[in-house]
Amino acid sequence: MIQQFANWLTSNVFGLVENTKLSDGVNFFVYDTIKIGLLLIVVNFIMAVTRYYFSMEKARDILTKKRWLGLNYLLAALLGIVTPFCSCSSIPLFIGFMGAGIPLGITFAFLISSPLINESSLYLFPAMFGMKVTILYNLFGLAIAVVGGMIIQKLNLRKYVIPELLKFKSRKQVETDNGGNKLFFRALVTYLWKDGMKITRQIFPYVVLGVGVGAIVHGFIPSNLVEQYLSAESWWTVPAAVVVGVPLYANSISVLPIMEAMVGKGAPLGTVLALMTAIVTLSIPEILILKKVMRWQLLAIFFGITTVGIIIMGYLFNSILV
Repeated sequence: MIQQFANWLTSNVFGLVENTKLSDGVNFFVYDTIKIGLLLIVVNFIMAVTRYYFSMEKARDILTKKRWLGLNYLLAALLGIVTPFCSCSSIPLFIGFMGAGIPLGITFAFLISSPLINESSLYLFPAMFGMKVTILYNLFGLAIAVVGGMIIQKLNLRKYVIPELLKFKSRKQVETDNGGNKLFFRALVTYLWKDGMKITRQIFPYVVLGVGVGAIVHGFIPSNLVEQYLSAESWWTVPAAVVVGVPLYANSISVLPIMEAMVGKGAPLGTVLALMTAIVTLSIPEILILKKVMRWQLLAIFFGITTVGIIIMGYLFNSILV
């Protein structure tokens, strides 16, 4: 329905000719802005309900106990698999996790895994590349998410999260503010809605800015440039694929034609996978949105860890599948 509205707005209201650079960019902007905006509203309302009814202190205690070892990070990464959003679309739930007091490393394990292990890698890779590549890619993706989350948690980087995002009132505090009286259904829904919309209003301008940058790149950078310069079998193509992939904001499905073209031209599979992984996991729009909720030190460490993981995966695939 959102895509149909974006198509109608682009063609009928703006009067743009279909399949041109401008119409593709505008269509992309309308669709992603509405999609992420609605997701942001829904997730922030759900997290407002969660903060009101559940003790976040208990959740933190459970998820930080040493006896869990790395299982908590693995569970967060697996949750990312069943929520196959693109990098920007997964941010609202990531923000909800942080606002609910879930440990930072665990939230990053989700943020990395959600776009990295996606509908393409699960359902389309077997037909395109076979089961061996499918299994290896998804295992490497899980490893990157888990190890990345554990490193971020170990570095104790919570201080670089914007503190306003972590402020929330417990159920007891809300009732105290209401004169010690319990909130009934209508008043409670109103309160929870306002609580969720407060965060939504803080984040949404950055969503618009980020998606706008992605739309420009999506509409005006020709894909054949990527195919042409990254099809060489040289050591530098893997890091180059990651660098090129960062500004090319897209979901995994839209990247598949580029992947098929590059593989058809003899490009190493590890290079192709590194490009796709960088596109769906790291992006300039994601940087712009995350900058609202964290300081540049944490943002740089997150992107650095993820980039290194992607490059290592690319080299491993190029060495294994020769």
